[in-house]
Amino acid sequence: MSERNLFDEQSPVIRLRVWALGQMVWGAFLGGVFLAVIAAFAIAIWIVSQLLPEESKQAPSPYGALEISQPLTEIV
Repeated sequence: MSERNLFDEQSPVIRLRVWALGQMVWGAFLGGVFLAVIAAFAIAIWIVSQLLPEESKQAPSPYGALEISQPLTEIV
């Protein structure tokens, strides 16, 4: 191997660019991991919902008490 230290011969600008690119790649990796965890959680919920019986999906709306029917009055 060479006894030269290649990092000493680089300019500070090049070293800063390499560091910034490394930080961006690391951030993209962490973002991808975070997105994969969210996608896995959503897929797990979907799989559990497919295992439920069909009758459980036909329940009345829980918002039925909020729906108040008022008769329409004619405006004359």
